[in-house]
Amino acid sequence: MNETRTTAAPGRREVVATASTSLEARRRALKARRLRRGWAALGLVVPAAFFYVLFVLRPLVLTVQYSFYDWNGVGASTFVGAENYTRLVEKPELLASIVNALELIIYFSFVPVILGLLTAATIRKFAASRLAMVSRTVLFLPQVIPLVAAGIMWTWMLATDGVVNELMRAVGLGSITRAWLGDTSTALGAVGVIGAWVALGLCLLLLLSGMTKIDPALFEAARIDGAGAIREFFAITLPSVRQEIGVCVTVTVIAALAAFDIVYISTQGGPANSTLVPGLEIYYLGFFSREVGQASALAVVFMALVLAVVLPIQRLTKEED
Repeated sequence: MNETRTTAAPGRREVVATASTSLEARRRALKARRLRRGWAALGLVVPAAFFYVLFVLRPLVLTVQYSFYDWNGVGASTFVGAENYTRLVEKPELLASIVNALELIIYFSFVPVILGLLTAATIRKFAASRLAMVSRTVLFLPQVIPLVAAGIMWTWMLATDGVVNELMRAVGLGSITRAWLGDTSTALGAVGVIGAWVALGLCLLLLLSGMTKIDPALFEAARIDGAGAIREFFAITLPSVRQEIGVCVTVTVIAALAAFDIVYISTQGGPANSTLVPGLEIYYLGFFSREVGQASALAVVFMALVLAVVLPIQRLTKEED
């Protein structure tokens, strides 16, 4: 019997050794497979990362660097420290452009989001009808129109003899007609109306998509409890589309602060700089006044302003979730 046990023991060792070798081979194969996948993923990421560094991070770093120099873009540069930043406070027109951009948030963001909420809540009630499809298409149409074309079209409409003034004369309001984009008291508001018209369609679709995900049983329960349309809107609809509202506000606020196309086409910053915005001011400083350092300083401050406005919106939306 001892001989039998002695003979069986080496056999078990061989089986265990074979299993251990097989397990080790599988681990090596799995590790090699993961390594190949990692290299393949890295090969896909590297080109995108290269262009991101080349066309985003590098210009950003150079902009910060240029903001500390007095440079005309061609000749030798002179280090001036924070002087370009102090000029932003000393020159009223530079600060005025930032104030104009903040005021445009009311038109570009608040107006389309509020109107989008009301319009989406109305369309949701007959979402399956052909009228709802036509309404969505018509209201979203400004989003597919190039901003340059939209600016030109509205410039014609808001001219002294444009469609807007002709309609006002037709209904007996000819006494208040004016060149809406040529009057310092109405030019910024007129530009804001153009921006609101463009942004409304995007906000409408985002909010409507959020409302379609709401369980109809919630509305039925609210009606049984005696809730009216207004109570349903504030108690069910509004809280349910919190994420969509956050997206709309973020996108439209960035569009307001980064406004350039519409302003440049419709007013070019006039009259009397009443519609001048940071993007346009940076363009004029860099390419017309040849003050690259000053333009870079304004760009850095403007970037910080955008982050200071957008990041809290993102944080609040995340906390509300």
